[in-house]
Amino acid sequence: MHENLKRPETPGDGHSTPAAVPASVIERSRLKAPAGLHPDASLVLRMMPMPADTNPIGGIFGGWIMAQVDIAGAVQPVRIARGRVTTVAVNHFTFKQPVSVGDLLSFYSRIERIGTTSITVHVEVYAERNPATPEVVKVTEASLTYVAIDADGRPRAVVVDLGADARGEAARDD
Repeated sequence: MHENLKRPETPGDGHSTPAAVPASVIERSRLKAPAGLHPDASLVLRMMPMPADTNPIGGIFGGWIMAQVDIAGAVQPVRIARGRVTTVAVNHFTFKQPVSVGDLLSFYSRIERIGTTSITVHVEVYAERNPATPEVVKVTEASLTYVAIDADGRPRAVVVDLGADARGEAARDD
């Protein structure tokens, strides 16, 4: 072990004891769901864009955001389909505000429709910015459709748990 990597020791036990963290600091560090978010939406991804993700004028490249939305949008369909899915349509995609380096992006998704082989998902992206005086703004929303596929890449049926329908988690369109 390198000398400069050793932890400082307290006399007596050989280990330092961490100081208690005030509850107000812990509460401030927690990320809360944005106001106005649909109650069925789930947090599926959190990302912070970096300088390599910028376009020539310094904002975050729209294609990078689209790629993250596609990844976030696939999380619930993979779970529902219990296997591979592929994106077959971007039904709509709206950039509402620019995204900057250092914005903390939260991607929320909710199921809009479940078909025989397809699942349509609505994704909303919120940016938490200005750490000194935090604000949360919706920056993007989209609707994407995924199709469940088998090992050969062919569409396969999405088997829906009937218990989920009874709980009202998602409506199936056959």
